[in-house]
Amino acid sequence: MLQEISTLLQQSTYTMVFTGAGMSTESGLPDFRSKDRGLWTKFNPDELANVNALEHNFEEFTNFYQYRLREIDAYQPHEGHFILGNWEKQGIIKGIITQNVDGFHHDAGNQQVMELHGTFRKFFCQQCRREHGREEYLNGLHLCSYCGGRVRPGIVLFGEMLPGDTFNAAEIKTINADLFIVLGSSLTVSPANMFPLIAKEHGAKLVIVNREETPMDRYADYIIRNWSIKEFLMQVNERL
Repeated sequence: MLQEISTLLQQSTYTMVFTGAGMSTESGLPDFRSKDRGLWTKFNPDELANVNALEHNFEEFTNFYQYRLREIDAYQPHEGHFILGNWEKQGIIKGIITQNVDGFHHDAGNQQVMELHGTFRKFFCQQCRREHGREEYLNGLHLCSYCGGRVRPGIVLFGEMLPGDTFNAAEIKTINADLFIVLGSSLTVSPANMFPLIAKEHGAKLVIVNREETPMDRYADYIIRNWSIKEFLMQVNERL
């Protein structure tokens, strides 16, 4: 099966990659939704990862996201991330659509990254929208130096819309794809989980690499569960 997927990748003229939490957990970064982690002993993300907390519980909201940012800084991209970075440079893939907010794809060299849920690489003022630095945020700058508004991470909070420009760009690339590879997503979060189906409806071959079953498995041409994402990418890369 790996050889067949490698051949598809070699023959493809427009391959898109879609990544979810499993891509990052292989770097050691705990899943945001996992309750068996230190995050949940200090905070309740269900109460803090939303617009209401930004507006009415700003101090705890800020403490929560400082904690998450330091957690991300303790980890780094794994070899699979760097393989995808090289594939983009070589023209093997046209881009990455990701549900992840850690910025690891950029760190590994990818430029064409559509971050559906925003990113921790950017911080901005909720009021005037001016950008602020990551280190400034970590070091305690939580009020805008221009207008005094509240500085926040550039991720999509519960209660906010997905970034329309990013979503539209991802949809166009998905429609153009002749090969669509899902890496480490449960494909249960809507509307992001519709991209594999959009690709399939427009004639793309669909590969899903995930430890658990997904609702989109019945549409897949190939399903990989017995390899980690890193191992899968390394094995395919060796065959190219």
